[in-house]
Amino acid sequence: MYSPQVLDHFQNPRNPGEVANPDASAQIENPACGDVLKLTLRVAAGRIEEIRFLAQGCVPAMACASLLTELLQGKTIVEARQLRREQLVRALGGLPQASTHASHLAMDTLAALIQNL
Repeated sequence: MYSPQVLDHFQNPRNPGEVANPDASAQIENPACGDVLKLTLRVAAGRIEEIRFLAQGCVPAMACASLLTELLQGKTIVEARQLRREQLVRALGGLPQASTHASHLAMDTLAALIQNL
């Protein structure tokens, strides 16, 4: 049902937790399914120096959050804004149709995070 990439990010999440003294923080809850994602980040010299996530939710929600932090580490804010949901889903090896809400939650939380900078 889930790709090896989704299962890997769920079983071995990258960058879990919260950034101490973050430059920005955002949390969004999906009211339809109850998934919650919180992102925190610190920026240095115009680049994302550290980004972490806290999530409660389904396997794809955890995997999307983990991969998102991995993709954004070291990127500029401009590069972070250019990340598209399709890129996230492709990097995860795809998501079942019923799980696409997880990628929307990740991208919506990223947009809120960047807006809070």
